[in-house]
Amino acid sequence: MTDLHAGCPVNTASPSLQPVASGERIALLDVLRGFALLGILLMNIEALSGPLDLAFTGIDAHWQGIDYWADAFVYVFVQGKFFTLFSLLFGAGFAVMAQRAEAAGRPFTPFYLRRSAGLLLIGLCHALLVWSGDILVLYALASLPLLACREAPRSWLPWMGLLVYALGVALMLLVGAMVSMATPQDLQKMLVDAQQGIDQQRLVYGQGDWMQANVQRLHEFGASLGGMFISGPEVLGMFLLGAWFAGSGALTAPERFPRLYAGLRWVALPLGLLVTLAGVLWKPYLAPGVYDLPTTAAMALVAVGGVPTCLGYLAWIVHWRARMGWLAPVGRMALTHYLGQSLVCTLLFYHYGLGWFDAVPRAWQLLLALLLFAVQVILSHLWLRRFRFGPMEWLWRAMTYQQWPAMRGRAGQG
Repeated sequence: MTDLHAGCPVNTASPSLQPVASGERIALLDVLRGFALLGILLMNIEALSGPLDLAFTGIDAHWQGIDYWADAFVYVFVQGKFFTLFSLLFGAGFAVMAQRAEAAGRPFTPFYLRRSAGLLLIGLCHALLVWSGDILVLYALASLPLLACREAPRSWLPWMGLLVYALGVALMLLVGAMVSMATPQDLQKMLVDAQQGIDQQRLVYGQGDWMQANVQRLHEFGASLGGMFISGPEVLGMFLLGAWFAGSGALTAPERFPRLYAGLRWVALPLGLLVTLAGVLWKPYLAPGVYDLPTTAAMALVAVGGVPTCLGYLAWIVHWRARMGWLAPVGRMALTHYLGQSLVCTLLFYHYGLGWFDAVPRAWQLLLALLLFAVQVILSHLWLRRFRFGPMEWLWRAMTYQQWPAMRGRAGQG
């Protein structure tokens, strides 16, 4: 997930930070969040509808026909692109909040720490009670070193971001080099352990009840903590890049940056897709439990290609922003909808719901994702006609501002 609401506003007539009025929101950020939310759902639905450890493994050869091409489409055009876009938008929201707090002369750090703590609590509930593929916990943790970078010169931020992101990629390659030096017995054990993990997920989520699923989620959450030393730098790197985009005015006044956005559309996007395709052609399928150097090198190429592709997507949405306003209400409720996607999909696929686990063809997964997102778009428009915030945005604000914000408000309140 990203900074899931539009940035911290400041009411200069008040002694404390206050929720933002809709007229003060940066509409482009909301549009981008809505667009990113669609990509996140297209990416995550594979891991929600079947074993998490079988998702994000490239183009699975067991798919045939349209299902194979659906899997290939997600791997090439979606995976690693919208995750990075969400991260960039979190960093952009951070920069907006910091700027507004500074302009009003209000203390920012205590407010931001409460905000991060609230996100951490929400993320833990999501990871342990709904779906173990949660990203909010990582965002909450990575927000702390982002805060430490607040005083860095603005011109440093893009270079710092790219270097930190590259650190995550380098750590991925280091893991591959270390695994490549392992003994054949150790490599075989990794394969066996991976298959046992997949079998356990099929057993629990495909046949177990909610309490058994919670135990499994706790186990998976503990296992995922080790992976944060790779994903953490990638997320933080995009945070820093997003902080530059907002702090420089590239998101608040994009018309001042025509050459930047033209370069992202016509150079960065094709380059990113070419690098991604190089990784895909090298290793189309990434077998679970295989983390040798050739495999991690292919993964690294896809990760590297994700950044310019993500920036190219961003540039095209900026270019089309006048026609994309219908996405803004979804972006304003992105936290609610991110959690709602997990809740709806687990109730569709897990045994304690409709029980469709590991039974939906790949192309149908994408169709379900599009239908669910369409429903979320409609609900967002209807909800925000009557209320100032989405339900989870309201709760997060209550944790952050240490007061209960009014859910209903005057027209024009965000």
